Amino acid sequence: MSKPTAILLISCPDQRGIVARLSTFVFERGGNIVDSDHHSDLQAGRFLGRIEWEDDSDAAGRVLLRQELAAVADPMGGHWELHFSDVVPRIAIWCSRQEHCLLDLLWRHQAGELGAEIACVVSNHDLLRRHVAPLGLPFHVFPVTAATKAEQEQQQLGLLRRERVDLVILAKYMQVLSGDFLRAFPDVINIHHSFLPAFAGAQPYHQAHARGVKIIGASAHFVTEDLDAGPIIEQDVVRVSHRDTAEDLVRKGKDMERLALARAVRLHLNHRVLTYANKTVVFE
Repeated sequence: MSKPTAILLISCPDQRGIVARLSTFVFERGGNIVDSDHHSDLQAGRFLGRIEWEDDSDAAGRVLLRQELAAVADPMGGHWELHFSDVVPRIAIWCSRQEHCLLDLLWRHQAGELGAEIACVVSNHDLLRRHVAPLGLPFHVFPVTAATKAEQEQQQLGLLRRERVDLVILAKYMQVLSGDFLRAFPDVINIHHSFLPAFAGAQPYHQAHARGVKIIGASAHFVTEDLDAGPIIEQDVVRVSHRDTAEDLVRKGKDMERLALARAVRLHLNHRVLTYANKTVVFE
C-alpha cells in the first residue's frame, strides 16, 4: 500500500520564490513530493499551483501541518487549501427524469472509479428511484414549483448538512439553483449539453441543429448564479453532419455528457482543479 498524501492547492498573486518556499516547507518536514505542477497567468499576475507529497501523520499532526502551512502560505495572499488522499469525500447526485448521467455515475461508483462515497441521490421526481433503491442508496424526492422552491431548497440544504456532503453533482437535474442556495453550498458541478459558451439555455442541441454546426459538445462546469456561465472544468465534442437530425444530436450528445461529467467529477475529487476569474486551471 502506498502512503497517503497531502495535497496543497494554492492561488495567489504571482511573486518570486513561491515554488522554492513551498518545496522547502515540504522538505523540512520530511515530505517526499510525488506530484507538482503550477501555472503562472502573466496577464492576470496570478500563480496557481498544486503540490502533493507523502504524509502519514495522525489527526493531531495534520492540525499542526495546517497551522505551519498557514504561516508560509498566508503571507503570499490569495487562497490555499489542504487535502489528504485518505479522506474520502461524500457526494450527492441530483437528477430529474433523464437517467444516462445518473446511471453512468452509479456504475463508476460501483467500479471504484470515483474515489468517493455517495451519501444520497436527490430528485424532483420519483421516476429514477428504481435505479437507486436496489443499490441501497438513500433516494430523496423534493418536488419543486415556483411556490415551493425556496422552502424545498432549505430542506435540501438541511439534508446536505446532515449527510456531510462535500460536493453536489447535477446529473441532468433540470432545476435552476438559487443564489441563496449557492451561497450556502457553492460546491456544485453541472453538466450542460452544449459546448459552452455556445448555445446556452434550453434545447441547445436543437439550436445547434438549426444553426447547422459540424461539431457539438458537452460542458461540465461549476454552478454560479449566472445560468450556464460558471467556470468550465471539462468539455468533449463529436462531429455531426447535415444528415443528423436534432434527435441524432441528442443521442450523440448523451455519450459526451456522461464522459465530460465523470471526468470533471473525478478531477475535482482528486483536487486537481483551481478556479479564478471565472475560469479554471486543471492539473491533469
